Amino acid sequence: MRELRIIGVPSDLGQGRRGVDMGPSAIRYAGLSTALERLGYTVRDLGNINVPTPEMKGLNHNTKLRYLQEVKEVAENLSAIVRRVTEDGHLPIILGGDHSIAIGSLAGMAQTSQNYGVIWFDAHGDMNTADTTPSGNIHGMPLAISLGYGDPSLVTLCAVAPKVDAKNVVLVGIRSIDPEEGKLIREAGIRCYTMAEIDRRGMAEVMTEAIQIATDGTDGVHLSLDLDALDPMFAPGVGTPVNGGVTYREGHLAMEMLAASGALVSVDVVEVNPILDDGNRTAQMAVELLESLFGKTVM
Repeated sequence: MRELRIIGVPSDLGQGRRGVDMGPSAIRYAGLSTALERLGYTVRDLGNINVPTPEMKGLNHNTKLRYLQEVKEVAENLSAIVRRVTEDGHLPIILGGDHSIAIGSLAGMAQTSQNYGVIWFDAHGDMNTADTTPSGNIHGMPLAISLGYGDPSLVTLCAVAPKVDAKNVVLVGIRSIDPEEGKLIREAGIRCYTMAEIDRRGMAEVMTEAIQIATDGTDGVHLSLDLDALDPMFAPGVGTPVNGGVTYREGHLAMEMLAASGALVSVDVVEVNPILDDGNRTAQMAVELLESLFGKTVM
């Protein structure tokens, strides 16, 4: 059984609503380490990486790429830790923070000898660029950047581009896509499972295909788990909630199936915002989903 390493990234640089920087603390407070240790894992929490705050830096003048330099620095620092943890034979669990941290997660994995696929569990496609973004918030761009689209300084981070092959990338839970973003998803050839398709076919069938796509010719799967994939009924504490999302049971089934595949090599958990939450319910949901992802079952 691989040892687990927890890495906190308390960043709200990529998100327009404050508070998501408290996500790592909220997830820890919800009992993540203890829950994983009960499943038999050796868990070591590496603490948080240093992240500048907007108050420290001030907004840059590029309104299409807000806090670009700071987001880049965080991604570089995170990628180095993820690379080291993976090369030491451990599995990184990265706690966000907003979804821009996935730039660093995937950059770190791309520097290892592993060829990996990605399951992007999210209400949104995160495939915007500076040319298509309506907000300038980089948390809407990490998948595009990792696939080689967007700002060159982020695309070429760690001298690896793209970070993952689009043929091994799957979007699951999608229900909010900007028009130009949708065009880029189609152009890249990414398989996108919307909530409408999940409703029609069921989560089991969708995840069976998603795992097949992400593992085809790869050494494993990185899961990028955005809590806004869940319906706000189950995960209210997120910055960009969208009604009609994944149910509690569907979320656990997806995690259980990925656990059963034995393909998981890394995971980031993002967009938990305690300020917007109700009694830490969303952080607790994150912990429960991670329990299923790491093998907890009814029997």
